[in-house]
This record gives sequence, structure tokens and C-alpha cells, in this order.
Amino acid sequence: MLAAGAGAGALALLGPTPTARAVPAAPAPPGPVPAAAAADLTPYASYWFPDSLPHGAPGPGIVWRSLKRWTPESDPDLAHNTATVPLAPRFTPVAPHPGARAGQARISSLVSFGPTARNPSQGSPTADSYALTHWAYIDELVFWGGSSGEGIVLAPNAPVIDAAHRNGVRVLGNVFLPPAAYGGDLRWTRDLVQQDASGGFPIAGKLALVAAAYGFDGWFVNAETDGGDSELASRMRVFLRALRTAGAPHGLRTTWYDAMNSTGRVGWQGALNELNQEFFEDRTGPVSDTLFVDFRWTPERLASSGALADRLGRGRHELWAGVDVESNGWNTEVRWDAIVPRGRDHVVSCGLYRPEWTRDHLTDRSPGAFHRADDRFWTGESLDPSRPAPEGTWRAPATVVADRSTVAALPFACSFNTGHGERWYEAGEVVSDAPWSHLGLQDRLPGRRWVVETSGTRPAVTLDFARAWRGGSSLLVAGRLTAPAAVGLHSTRLPLTRSTVLELVHSAATGPIGTEIGVEIGVEVGVAVREPAAPGEPVPYTWFAAREPAPGPGWRTARFGLAALAGRTAYGLAVRITALGSGPVEWRLGALSVRDGSAGRRPAPPTALTVDASAVRDGTAAVRLSWHRAPGRPARPPRVRHYEVSRVLPDGTRRFLGGTCGTALHLPAVPRAGRERAVAFEVRAVDELYAASAPARTTLPWD
Repeated sequence: MLAAGAGAGALALLGPTPTARAVPAAPAPPGPVPAAAAADLTPYASYWFPDSLPHGAPGPGIVWRSLKRWTPESDPDLAHNTATVPLAPRFTPVAPHPGARAGQARISSLVSFGPTARNPSQGSPTADSYALTHWAYIDELVFWGGSSGEGIVLAPNAPVIDAAHRNGVRVLGNVFLPPAAYGGDLRWTRDLVQQDASGGFPIAGKLALVAAAYGFDGWFVNAETDGGDSELASRMRVFLRALRTAGAPHGLRTTWYDAMNSTGRVGWQGALNELNQEFFEDRTGPVSDTLFVDFRWTPERLASSGALADRLGRGRHELWAGVDVESNGWNTEVRWDAIVPRGRDHVVSCGLYRPEWTRDHLTDRSPGAFHRADDRFWTGESLDPSRPAPEGTWRAPATVVADRSTVAALPFACSFNTGHGERWYEAGEVVSDAPWSHLGLQDRLPGRRWVVETSGTRPAVTLDFARAWRGGSSLLVAGRLTAPAAVGLHSTRLPLTRSTVLELVHSAATGPIGTEIGVEIGVEVGVAVREPAAPGEPVPYTWFAAREPAPGPGWRTARFGLAALAGRTAYGLAVRITALGSGPVEWRLGALSVRDGSAGRRPAPPTALTVDASAVRDGTAAVRLSWHRAPGRPARPPRVRHYEVSRVLPDGTRRFLGGTCGTALHLPAVPRAGRERAVAFEVRAVDELYAASAPARTTLPWD
């Protein structure tokens, strides 16, 4: 297995990115700094060697660091790399198809979101990014990367962690000890498992400290450097146990990759067997939480692996059978019945290696093209998990694994924002026309893409980037509606009261943007107060019709009181649209929200907004901002979802610059507006219903 791939990062940063190198291991300088140091302000995802560094000098843009010497106090980018969204609990609704099973195989996804070095901590000023949205089918995401010329211990960046946690998915960092053919050095393996005078494992402690400080969930350990012996293997086993012990107070997990075996040599087994069992389970109990079975598996090896896991008292679905989709994606030939057979229990779980192929193989890498490809990968050619297409070589995850959801508390809102876009919208208006990407700003999107019930022609249902109510995208239903079409949205566990209100912001139009003609469409919202009786049965929605104003091309708000369902639980949400005229339609859903009562208080504004560092070159500033969360109050304000940063132009208009779930943000390129004497920044706290606080303000003088 090789670390490869260079993709876009993940933050809503607008404007060109200056040439940059990694931040040195020293605190960021306060206040303005010389122009030559502007690039030094860019924070990147962290990477290290365990202790000793390579011989020679690093390449351009690469900084070699020792994990053994790392401390949170000396980390200049800690605030930019720290995730803040807690891991959400998940539930499993009744599956939309009998083939999608709960409680059996799970999915691990190994993704390279960008290069090891110079992978931005908080995103990129581009819409061309791997904006993963199919979290409903994933249990564990590995932030894949690492190389002998950059660093072999790689921590995930905050936007990926925040997006995954919002959807209940654990994120693991990567420890990659590469093969000698790719620059691997056995001394790095020995560094990893070194012991101190008391017999402890200092690097195990550092790995646990990094994960706890940055807010992710554990480590994927991949020892592929050959040349060891049984003593080194034994020490690796004890190291894994020490890592497990150090991580236990923080709920951290470890996945071991099937490479090094008990002889100390690298001999990929393609199985769990007597040569690698001790890294999974030894005589005293679990050593790692899960094991990734190398791609050399056969049906017979997987069957025997599952049987051995059973005998050890471990679940067979704690084994991930590797499926390499990096080169061919859904064209990859896989012996699926050896992993997830249709007619009997699943044998083991599935580990998808490099599913970002859905973006990387495209000629057109626009957001819309990417999501069409990604939907096909996860859902299958039918693009409807309730009606899978006839199966060819690809067995889409949605046809095998039951989806999960985290929508179980009020308030809840979704503006169908995928975490990247070609513009940024607020209330349907463009407030920045620059492309952006930031997974941490992504909404909790519907897990099922897309269950549509109609007796007529099925319309196309997509995530669309041409118009949005908030963020960068909306939900588009397009086509000729020959009968009412019901589109399933979120699976939920929402308690309903007499004051519960559901709102939709939507728009119906035909014609190019700017020349739209309003189309009269009937809109209903569906709320299910019980689940289907069995997988594959339709969701039993109760329908509420909207009271619509006269048709028009703009955004409209429909509000539904749910008092009639008080005391019940909402198990699912849907919309049903009916064309009241002839001709094709384009109906967009810009936002959906469910709350108790009228709109509540806005969140408290952040405090102590500060320009921590800046550098100006040719009328453009690179800036590091930080602020504090509002202090707690007896009457607690609404929970902050994220923060949004804007600038105020000399004419008083506001331009969106970026957002983050944390309390620090790097702006790579803020241009001077005319002859303004200072650039004015504003930061607002945004709650779960997207209500924004009053701004905190500061300025940066240009001279």
C-alpha cells in the first residue's frame, strides 16, 4: 500500500493562495510581519517522523519534524488544526431495501484529501475538492497519506474531522512505515516502538496526545518496512497495547494493517491468521480494535479469517477486507460474495482504499460533475437506494450496508450545503463570487440519494450549484412531472410538540438564471411518525400542504405547524411536489428546518477578535485571526455551529471571506479595496438554525 495523491484541502477561503511553505515550529509572530514572511502564516495539516529525521535536507515546502519533540504548547498551528465538533451518536433507520443490512458488514474508507506536506489546515480557495457527503455508509475514515520524503505520521485536518463527527463517523490519523522501495527506513519503525528507561513507549503517549489535542479518534498503523525480526515484532505488539492504553481515556481506536507479521518481516497475509493474530488479539486480550486485511485476500482466506475472529471472541466485522478502487473506481472487479454476499450473512467488513477516484478520474471536476460521480459510486447506477439497478461488476455500498443518521434532536436545519461551491450565498444572494471548499461547513445531508416515489416519470434529483439559499448548493428536482413526486430527505428521531414548526425555503422556475419564469407547483411536506414495517417498505409519511403565495421565480418560505403530531416522534422527512401546469420544472429546496416554537434568540457574539499576525505584499494581506467563544451565561444562548468571517468594504457592503468551526482562521489573500486605510473584519457566531450573532470587529491598517 502506497501513500499517493494530491488533492484540494478543505476551507471556505476566498481569493488566490500565495506560494507557501510549512510553518516552522515556533509561535506565530504577533502583529504585522515582513512581506517576505507572508507565506509562513499558512497553517497546514500536521505530519512528523516518529523521532529521527531523514538524512539530507527536505524538499521545497516541506518541514521535517520529530513527533517525540512535539508538544501542544509549541504547536503554532494548534488552533487551526483543532476540531471542535463532538462525535455524534448514530441510529440505524429501517433500510430502504432488503439488501442493505444493519448489524453486519461495515465500511472503512481510506482517503487522501491532499498531499502530506502543504495540505491546508482549513481548506482551499477552490471548488475542486473531494467533498465527501456519503457519511451514512461509513464507520471509520482514515486520513490517508505519509511519505518518506515528508513525514510518515499524518494527523487529519479539522474540517474533515468536524464533518465526519457531525455525521457520527470516527476519523483516524495514519502511521505509515513505507516499504524500502519507497524510501522506508527500519530505524523509523524502531523509533516508533522505542522504550524509555521505565519501559514505557514515549511515541505511543505522543500519538494519544496528538489525537486528544486535535480532536480525532485514533490511529491506523501500517508497518510495511521490511527487515525486522521477531524481537521487533514483539515490541510492536507491546507498543500497540501501550497505544491502546494511552488512548483509552480519550476513547481512541487503533486499526492495524496486515503487513508486518510475528516474524518481524513484512509478509502480507491477506487474512487474519497465526502469523498476524498477535497484532489483533493476544493471550491477554485485544491489541488493536480492528484489522485491515491486505488486498491479497481470497474467498477462502476471508472465510477462515472470519472464523478465527469468531473463535477469538471478536466480531468478524472488525476485519476490513481491502478493496482498492484508486485506479478504476466502480469498474474495479471485486469478488463481492467473499465479503458481502447477497444470500447469506456478510463474511467480514469492507475497507475502501482511495474512493476519491470519483473526483480524480474526471475531466470535468466541477462540483456538480463530482457529486454525480460520487452518488453513482455510493448508491449505484439507479441513483435510488430503494430500487437498485441490475448489478454489474460494482456492488454499491448503499445496496449492502444500511444507512445511519444523527438527526435526533431539535433544532435541526439543512441548507443542502456540501462543503464546497463556486460562490457563497446568504438568503439567496451572492455575498462572495469566489470558489471555496471547507468540509467543516457542510450540512448533515440526507443519507439516501435519492429515494423517489412517483407513479409518473421519475424526475432527476441532484445537489445543484447554480443557485443556493445558503452556502454553495441547493437540492434540485428537475424534469417533467407527470404525477406527484415524493423525495425522501432525512431519517430522523425528532421529538414533536405542539409548538414544533417545520420550514422549507424553496424556489420553482424555468429558464436561464436571470430570466426565470415562475412555475406554479404544489408543495407538501411529509413527516413519518412510525417506521416502515420492514426493509424495502415505503416510509409512511403524513402529508401537510403548503399555503403558497402567487408563483414567482424567487425564493419562498413555507411554514408548517406540526401540533397535530404532538407527542409523537418524527422518523423521517420528505417533500412532495406536484406540477400544476405543463412543461418541465426546476424546483429547488434551499433550506429545511425543524424547531420548537418561533425563532429563538440569536447566539452570543464572539469576543476578543484579534489579528494575531499579518503580512502585506503588493496590496494584499495574509492574515491570522483568532477570537474567543462567548462566555457561558445562566440562560444559555443557542449552540454555536460555526463562525463566519467577512470584511466590510468602504461602501459598507459585506463580503464573505471564510468560515470555521474553531476560533482561529487564516486568510491567505485579502486585497486592499481602493485607497482604504484599514481593512475591517467581522466575525459572527452561527447557530444550528443558521441564525447569526452580532459581529465582533477589528481592523488591520494597511500602512
